[in-house]
Amino acid sequence: MATFLVLFDDSSTTWRIEPPALTPLLQGIWADTVIDPTIRGAARGFTWSLQTSCGSAEAYLDTDGTCLYIDAALTDAAQIACIFRDCVPRTIEVIFCDQGYNFDLVIAPGTTPAALIGKVDAFP
Repeated sequence: MATFLVLFDDSSTTWRIEPPALTPLLQGIWADTVIDPTIRGAARGFTWSLQTSCGSAEAYLDTDGTCLYIDAALTDAAQIACIFRDCVPRTIEVIFCDQGYNFDLVIAPGTTPAALIGKVDAFP
């Protein structure tokens, strides 16, 4: 498991994602998703805990609604990142990166998890 981020530049837009936009989409894939709305800090304004075929995963939406931290295997992180991308207006650029910023990739609207993983694997 690793930590990944999916985010957009909050200085370029006033648009924000709200937890109710992501929750049913995550629950549609992982029915036993546990939600925790407890604010634990700026980076943990809302938490989803998931059990996937790759193991446990967690996603934390920051309090300003522009960044999702994902602790998961790459397969699950890519799927969650694509779900986040689908919730964000097409006009907003969404970035996927790992905790160490070893890569940063633009997620185009309609990107599949497999395509995103392919981009990660191809990153120099």
